[in-house]
Amino acid sequence: MSIRARFHIDRGGFALDVDLDLPAQGVSALFGHSGSGKTTLLRAIAGLERAPGGYMALGGEIWQDEARGIFVPTWQRAVGYVFQEASLFPHLSVRGNLEFGQKRARRKEGQPSLGAVAELLGILPLLGQDPARLSGGERQRVAIARTLLAAPRLLLMDEPLAALDLKRKLEILPYLERLHDELSLPIVYVSHAADEVARLADHLVLLDAGRVSASGPLGELLARIDLAGAFDEDAGVVVDAVLTGHDEDGMARLSFPGGMLYAARREAVPGSRVRCRIQARDVSLALERPRATSIANILPAEVRELAPAGPAGQVMVRLQTGEIALLARISERSRRELGIVPGTHVWAQVKAVALLA
Repeated sequence: MSIRARFHIDRGGFALDVDLDLPAQGVSALFGHSGSGKTTLLRAIAGLERAPGGYMALGGEIWQDEARGIFVPTWQRAVGYVFQEASLFPHLSVRGNLEFGQKRARRKEGQPSLGAVAELLGILPLLGQDPARLSGGERQRVAIARTLLAAPRLLLMDEPLAALDLKRKLEILPYLERLHDELSLPIVYVSHAADEVARLADHLVLLDAGRVSASGPLGELLARIDLAGAFDEDAGVVVDAVLTGHDEDGMARLSFPGGMLYAARREAVPGSRVRCRIQARDVSLALERPRATSIANILPAEVRELAPAGPAGQVMVRLQTGEIALLARISERSRRELGIVPGTHVWAQVKAVALLA
């Protein structure tokens, strides 16, 4: 089963022109700068924007096929939509807001219980509260819970963390990870924040000026040197690894096919699979193995590709170490002085490894 979306919307100064086939499981992230068409695409999937000649289907359930005169209005689609603002009903308690979501459910099969959803999102202690007394992160978690209780078959999230400060954003991210890990519900997630995408997404869609510049598995696209410019200073890769244990000094040992990494300690059971992020700006290169250095992660690697990187005078280098790819951002002067070309064997010094999940 997949999510099939084909839309063309022309607004004169802006046109959305996409033809997408997304997996109907996990999190598919729509990523791009402001004005790239992320929200317009999400609204078209929900039926809030009607694209002439458009097509939208979730598996065998067709929601729009203009060639056959089919257009299912939003309220009849089994879709949940989470906006930037929580928009809770102020005259209802948290429980009352959640019960409203239950009443909106168009289907009873597969509908989760109020208690189970409240526990999943950590809001059981808040059920009797007035929404006005909640923090921004708590309000957004209640809004997500209300949407889930309507039993959608597809969850759309339009930058749900954009209105939150960093503290509240870090508070809610673990709950979004739980949605990813514990629900079979497919999620289409809009964001312009690379850290959110790296942490949550399985599939990535890059949008630029209303068109899809790339679509595919997250790890593959982040490692493509030709797409690194879409992330500017946040370019980097994600690595799936196994947490093999913790050292006495507080570092976590991570094993990936062909190598080992160290990251700041995070509570996780040894043997569990984890995801970590390595940004290109945190990788430097040397022709000989560095000695007497404070950097813990030093990996043998081979240069595979080179490409110019902004700002001027910078070069993006794609490396292969073991079975994973790394990106490194270095200066053109360093590249020239070290003689780095495809095929060069180097040592990659990884200054920081962010353990995500």
